[in-house]
Amino acid sequence: MNKKEVNELKRRFTKEGCTISQMAGCYVDAEKNRVCTFQKGFLSLEDEEFFKYLEIVKKAMSGTVGNNLLTLGFPTEAEMKDDGIYKVLTALRETALKDGSEPLLSALYDRIIETYDYTGNYLITVFYDAYDVPVRTNDNLLLDESTDVFKYIVVAICPVNLSKAALGYREDENAIGPRLRDWVVGAVDTAFTFPAFNDRATDLHSVLVYTKDAKEPHREFWENGLECPGKYTSTQKRNAFSNIITNNVGSENDRLDEIITDVQESIFTTVDAQPEAEKNNEETAKILKKDELTDILKDSGLPEEKSEDIATEYEDFFKDEKPLAKELIDARVLKNSEAIEEKKNLKKQVRDLQEQLADAGITDADGNDVDLVVKIRPDKVAEIDTTFVNGVRCLVIPVEDVHTAAINGELQDL
Repeated sequence: MNKKEVNELKRRFTKEGCTISQMAGCYVDAEKNRVCTFQKGFLSLEDEEFFKYLEIVKKAMSGTVGNNLLTLGFPTEAEMKDDGIYKVLTALRETALKDGSEPLLSALYDRIIETYDYTGNYLITVFYDAYDVPVRTNDNLLLDESTDVFKYIVVAICPVNLSKAALGYREDENAIGPRLRDWVVGAVDTAFTFPAFNDRATDLHSVLVYTKDAKEPHREFWENGLECPGKYTSTQKRNAFSNIITNNVGSENDRLDEIITDVQESIFTTVDAQPEAEKNNEETAKILKKDELTDILKDSGLPEEKSEDIATEYEDFFKDEKPLAKELIDARVLKNSEAIEEKKNLKKQVRDLQEQLADAGITDADGNDVDLVVKIRPDKVAEIDTTFVNGVRCLVIPVEDVHTAAINGELQDL
């Protein structure tokens, strides 16, 4: 599912536009026991309860597509299993959470409890909705007629934690005392929507999954609970890419930040050159190939052999799922690139000044080369010269270009 398809469903989650008809749930304790189960008509809920549950549904479709939201496919063997979760989900969808849904809900709860790796209490909620999909014209206008009804369920898992200890007013005692602590339902941690709404139509072979934590999603639930091959989130791809470079270059390498910045800027330039329509379409968006990465790494100053090693490891890591180039871009690195570039320029200027000192024959009291550390305005390049004052040869540093100078061993981190 793409962003437009997700948003088309989410726009209906309002008091006036909501068509969710039924919901069910199961509260599970830390020992994986069912504490209670329930089924309700959704539209008949009191407002306070209605909006709280509606927030759960909205959250199950929130975040960035490709990072918090991923579309997973059901393998053929998973769809054919008589005792598999796919059969449960398709049958549960047909019941609309009404008559005949109890044993299917029980099977769904058991599968989640068995495969969802979580320490603590949590709430499982299940919602049923039917959306009359309006026809969309070629120029993106919606017509009133509907030719398809998208019937789907949303399943969300929310942690339930004990509220914090605090003081409060105890009305029965007319006194201030310890507040009674209770169990509070938190934000959605993991969720899925079945079937997927691909190409604005029912896709019974796919499911949209949501994860709150894009760094460490519950992949074990996707693969064991839903029986779908897992995918890496964009955050995981970006972190893996950075780690591959860091591990090969070495975290102690003084040029590591410069190399990573150069690579990031090159990828950004490549992506930015694409037309917007291609850039935002997964089928046409730029994919960083092995040979392209090798060239980028060599341009950043890495030896050819090291560049090829990194590109090979990159190819092996992403052999099953090639990342889009835009998924590898780290906005924080690009934001800091200007500061890194200034630092690099200052270091080069220091080296140039050091060479000028050596060429001028300036040494310290022991006859050793002078250690010069300077901080220079990035847009200026200082020129070192010598002159004689009262018969003594002296070093001349232009005060307009040099902010600070230290000679004979004073060090400053540039």
